[in-house]
Amino acid sequence: QVQLVESGGGLVQPGGSLRISCVASGRIFRLYSMGWYRRAPNKQREQVATILHNGDTNYADSVKGRFTISRDNAKNTLYLQMNSLKPEDTAVYYCKAIVNTITYWGQGTHVDVSS
Repeated sequence: QVQLVESGGGLVQPGGSLRISCVASGRIFRLYSMGWYRRAPNKQREQVATILHNGDTNYADSVKGRFTISRDNAKNTLYLQMNSLKPEDTAVYYCKAIVNTITYWGQGTHVDVSS
């Protein structure tokens, strides 16, 4: 069983920046495939960014050039640095881990981009 706990969400003005984090349990975090997903109001959940155990990353077109996903294996932590935020980035952001073909989700952290 892997537990994921997100933090760092909040209210930010358009054009601002925010970094959200996800701390994972387990001793083999370095082998986890990780990702950030989001669900905006009245929309389906969508993939934002993913990072594999080897560091390979992938981004949704809507966030390329603005968001950066990274991981610190020594701290069992996944990050999402979000810059140039837009109102349409408002959503609940979820951390996802895939461990030995099993998928785990965090409880989510809310990001609100508004003035």
